Amino acid sequence: MATDPKAPVYVTDAMIAENIDQYLQTHQHKTMLRFITCGSVDDGKSTLIGRLLYDSKMIFEDQLAALEADSKRVGTQGDAIDFALLVDGLAAEREQGITIDVAYRFFATEKRKFIVADTPGHEQYTRNMVTGASTADLAVILIDARKGVLTQTRRHSYLVHLLGIRHVVLAVNKMDLVGYDPAVFERIVADYRDFASRIGITEFTPIPISGFKGDNITAPSANMPWFTGTPLLPHLEAVEVNVSADQALAFRLPVQWVNRPNLDFRGFAGMIASGAVRPGDAVRVLPGGKTSTVARIVAMEGDRDLAVAGESVTLTLADEIDCSRGQVIVAAASPLEVADQFEASVIWMDEVEMVPGRAYWLKLGTQTVSAKVGAPKYEVDVNTQEHLAAKTLDLNAIGVAVVTTDREIPFAPYAESRDLGGFILIDKVTNRTVGAGIIHFSLRRATNIHWQAVDISRDHHAAMKHQKPAVVWLTGLSGSGKSTIANALERQLARMNRHTFLLDGDNVRHGLNKDLGFTETDRVENIRRVGEVAKLMTDAGLIVITAFISPFRAERDMVRAMMAEGEFVEVFVDTPLSVAEGRDVKGLYAKARSGKLKNFTGIDSPYEPPLKPELRVDTTLMTPDEAAAIILARLIP
Repeated sequence: MATDPKAPVYVTDAMIAENIDQYLQTHQHKTMLRFITCGSVDDGKSTLIGRLLYDSKMIFEDQLAALEADSKRVGTQGDAIDFALLVDGLAAEREQGITIDVAYRFFATEKRKFIVADTPGHEQYTRNMVTGASTADLAVILIDARKGVLTQTRRHSYLVHLLGIRHVVLAVNKMDLVGYDPAVFERIVADYRDFASRIGITEFTPIPISGFKGDNITAPSANMPWFTGTPLLPHLEAVEVNVSADQALAFRLPVQWVNRPNLDFRGFAGMIASGAVRPGDAVRVLPGGKTSTVARIVAMEGDRDLAVAGESVTLTLADEIDCSRGQVIVAAASPLEVADQFEASVIWMDEVEMVPGRAYWLKLGTQTVSAKVGAPKYEVDVNTQEHLAAKTLDLNAIGVAVVTTDREIPFAPYAESRDLGGFILIDKVTNRTVGAGIIHFSLRRATNIHWQAVDISRDHHAAMKHQKPAVVWLTGLSGSGKSTIANALERQLARMNRHTFLLDGDNVRHGLNKDLGFTETDRVENIRRVGEVAKLMTDAGLIVITAFISPFRAERDMVRAMMAEGEFVEVFVDTPLSVAEGRDVKGLYAKARSGKLKNFTGIDSPYEPPLKPELRVDTTLMTPDEAAAIILARLIP
């Protein structure tokens, strides 16, 4: 049903003038529904949101004037208003007539407040859709009545189900372009129901609409008398927001900040993820496991007797126990699981493919840890739900893999808690968000395998050898002189009766790493294994010298993180490519130049020089013995 053109586009609530306090009180206690619009390209997502804003009288007169001007200049609806321009604000979006980034809009009706996320339909921007869906309670999946169910429709539906969105609306849009034919609507609903049942969506609400004409948006459409269901906006107003379900669960509060305004107050601030808490409740701090009781619940208005899920508060504890950002305060009787390895669904969101074994930052709740994603067990075909073999994940791929963190973290399966079961992956070098993940369960080995206590410590091993353990990590291009310098350094240390061991890149590939090739993934695993061996040797009190190209900063930083503070000495053997190629004692550069040798560092595979190495040696200005002497002076002043 079209809106009366003479009616005002923005209507002020009468209560604002009559009793502003009552209005604010009423508005404060309205329920909030967060929902997204998603689907394929040009299904009308932005137009629908613009129509909702327009029909709910949430557009100011100056906004309407600007919208009318923009519609004539860059609109796609001829002389009519292009409602999509209300949410497509980027210049590129207006030029191309597509949505690129997620746009959030707030509007309200007499019954409820809404935050809607307009998500892009193009496959390359699927990552932006995941961002919008991560906090949504409901998803409106749009389908163009002329096109039916498309691949991106299936992908977005699968992600909606994977992300645990409980309420789904199937909005068959552009019914005006198919003559409001009920047969078209029924056919699309039947096709979608067949697909939805295969991915696990058991319930959804189909509604035939026209976002452009306003049919079945706020009121029943006279053009579709055959549809007897509820129009879209009344349905959104009536959907149950299951806030009480989170409050009925066990208490969990991820600590966001330690509140210490003065010497007499120390509290732990954060938003309660689930459950409720009262003063006197027994709580446990994870992963440490220390227990205490809640002394006070402090909020903006003062102390409270009760706090529930969704509220941000500060807790003080009866005992002085160690608790910091990233830890989770839970009910003592029902603690979270703590593990360092779990199975997860990973949604890859970066143009650069995932490198199995590479260390990424993993952010879950308020905690950030270093994590590695193993080679996928399988990749999911969003069209057929078939499990495909995969060695990595590229842009928009969805797979199941094992994720290993560098320390134990408290978590809940995503099915139980979206806050404590969902995570993002961040590239350590670029700081780009490259992936999102959903935890299924911890692996058995994560709970069955523990560090065994031993009587002889690494300090004792080192004291017996009268030396401080260290790892001298020589990195540089092939032919830079790493192995020669490493050999000279070990020779000088041997003269001083120091206990050493030399790990050379070529030597370890005869045994420890003989199963690895020279792809980026294999190179990462090569360095990981060497790092673990080097760590064991430092535990034995040895000075370890390594000579590896180790072309990627992320992997060198990974090894640094394995070692004790101050025991990792990165030495950049800085030799220009032309000099290294001129030495070419193995003939490798010649083979790489001719195309006979693939993935060779410096030719068709990149080398990332260290940004802040402990030492830099220039082999064009000094001999290997002189370089070794400089390193020795750093090790033994």
